[in-house]
Amino acid sequence: MSTAIDLGGFLRTRRSRLRPEDVDLPDPGGRRRVAGLRREEIARLAGVSVDYYIRIEQGRASNPSPDVLNALARALRLEEDETRHLRRLAQPRPAAPAASRHLPEQQQARPMLRRLLEELRDVPALVMGRRMDVLAWNAAACALLGDYAALDPSERNIPRITFLDPAARYLFADWTACARENVAYLRWEAGRYPNDPRLTSLIGELSEKSEDFRRWWAEHPVQDKTSGTKRFHHPVVGDLALTYETLRAADDPDQALITYAAEPDTPSHDALRMLLTQSAAPPTVPVFPDIARVG
Repeated sequence: MSTAIDLGGFLRTRRSRLRPEDVDLPDPGGRRRVAGLRREEIARLAGVSVDYYIRIEQGRASNPSPDVLNALARALRLEEDETRHLRRLAQPRPAAPAASRHLPEQQQARPMLRRLLEELRDVPALVMGRRMDVLAWNAAACALLGDYAALDPSERNIPRITFLDPAARYLFADWTACARENVAYLRWEAGRYPNDPRLTSLIGELSEKSEDFRRWWAEHPVQDKTSGTKRFHHPVVGDLALTYETLRAADDPDQALITYAAEPDTPSHDALRMLLTQSAAPPTVPVFPDIARVG
């Protein structure tokens, strides 16, 4: 993936979503040839020359200063995650020697995270690695999301399952919102690791096989994975609304512990308890054979 191409696409999509009235600019009227603000308008708002802004948008400006990037972020009304993404694209880290920048083919979950999974018996939890790969999970996660052990390790990937497994569209009540979040996080990952061949391959596969992914990827969304609420249509216990939290170790941001919990004294809390109680007993048939590989 080219950071110059990504930078240009990112800036153009952010220009296109703004109107003059959004940034207190006078609208001269008349029909605009393209949606959003013009390059000269962003340059004026950021206090840089039009030529310099064009060179930044085309990836031809060498190492724009932090002050310039902050001014562009303000002009484009960027969120915090978007601003960090802009800095990564505009100021990519110098290439390291091949041996030091090589990423392991297969990440392994940290031992402490595996121990935490074992302790969290009543909380569905999994360990997510780079590219949103699922590295480890507990029994409660199997009950809620399906058994990742039934998958080949190369297929244990959250966006791959979300977009390519039809069961995911049933399990996630807000499938579109969930899928778009995955796209935004993959963009976040692409900004961190623009030279990761496995990430490039995953994005290529999803772009080829999913029209939804291809369309949303072109919008250049970007968002870190933090916390929120997900609603499920579970085939065993019905509807649940669960809060998820993403916990990262300060010394290893490439792995995250993701937990799902229900608010006390709610129908979702009762349904989750029922699900975990049922899953603890040896099943006489598969728990949900058609909905079994989601994250």
